[in-house]
Amino acid sequence: MSKRLRLILLSFLMLFVELALIRWTGSNILYLSYFSNFVLLGSFLGIGIGFLRAHARRNLFPFAPVALAFFVGFVLIFPVEIDRSGSDLIYFGYLTTTGLPTWVMLPIVFVAVAGVMAMIAEGVARTFAEFEALEAYRLDIAGSICGIVAFSLLSFVWAPPLAWGIVAALLFALLLRGHMRALQWLALAGLVFMLGRETIVPEWSWSPYYKVQVGEADGTGRVVISANGIPHQAISPTAQ
Repeated sequence: MSKRLRLILLSFLMLFVELALIRWTGSNILYLSYFSNFVLLGSFLGIGIGFLRAHARRNLFPFAPVALAFFVGFVLIFPVEIDRSGSDLIYFGYLTTTGLPTWVMLPIVFVAVAGVMAMIAEGVARTFAEFEALEAYRLDIAGSICGIVAFSLLSFVWAPPLAWGIVAALLFALLLRGHMRALQWLALAGLVFMLGRETIVPEWSWSPYYKVQVGEADGTGRVVISANGIPHQAISPTAQ
């Protein structure tokens, strides 16, 4: 693979994963619905750290798929959504949630996102440093724009998280070719598997903006529609 193509693909991966994390974490962690730029800020911090490590002795890019798989697993194990087990009305601002509390979840998410993006950005930075500045910026911007366009197109056609995971896994496998070990293969397989399991849940669909859940509540025939874990609408049967 030429160095130019490698830099374009690395930049593509960096922006694609950043957008996927912003979209996906918000669909599984309620708190991020109210801190819409939280993951973005963590990504910016991570990218900055990654570029500062362009000449570091230890290359952390090969560990990026492992870190990403662990983060996805953590979010799926500890999702945060509104607790709908009771029959009380839900008022905005008075929400009972499942999962870890805000003061625990948000710092973990911020540090994890920054760590994942730092590892990916380090791969970009190490290749970036091999070019003249203007040439490197040109290739970096081209790859970044392609990553944004690709994720936007997948969202537009209602592609589920499995599609995002497959794209990221293929790019990692291609870019780490020759450096893939059992740990990396296991992480990529786990990433695709976890996102695949989330994708096949029949009650969930993925619109261009939200994870939409439609399901029967409490066995009463009442259908509840939620967007990103937040109850949006309910349909109740009328008495005959």
